[in-house]
Amino acid sequence: MRLLVVAVGRLKNGPERDLAARYRERAAALGRGLGVTGCDLSELPESRARRAADRVAEEAEAILALVPADAALIACDERGRSDWPSERIAARIGAWRDGGRPALAFVIGGADGLHERVRSRADHILAFGAATLPHGLVRVLVLEQAYRTLTILAGHPYHRGDPDA
Repeated sequence: MRLLVVAVGRLKNGPERDLAARYRERAAALGRGLGVTGCDLSELPESRARRAADRVAEEAEAILALVPADAALIACDERGRSDWPSERIAARIGAWRDGGRPALAFVIGGADGLHERVRSRADHILAFGAATLPHGLVRVLVLEQAYRTLTILAGHPYHRGDPDA
């Protein structure tokens, strides 16, 4: 299974970019032994359309063009489910991997959110709580959860959550 993160917007140099890079490298290294290849990051430019509806529609086109048709897709959206512990996320991703899904894409929308086309294409819509978070922090959280998922699947001691969750 190929791991892909598609994010609208580009992170500038700074602590968020450094931390995201660290989790991305860790995920890529650990994933090799678990049947997960790479941890590709695609940064899309934010749309310059005047209307928010036009911006999210343009960004949706670009996002969906990068996500393979047969990939599992987790959309990060504040209107998603925030009640899934890391163990449940890992179990779902492990099931997709074991079921032969060739790729998993985490998608992070732009400032105006995700278009309904992306949300309806998603296999799961994940929220990191009810608060609206800066996109740089969401990218760090996505990459950390990708790494955490792999540690759970590998039985690595990094994750110390409830193993029965």
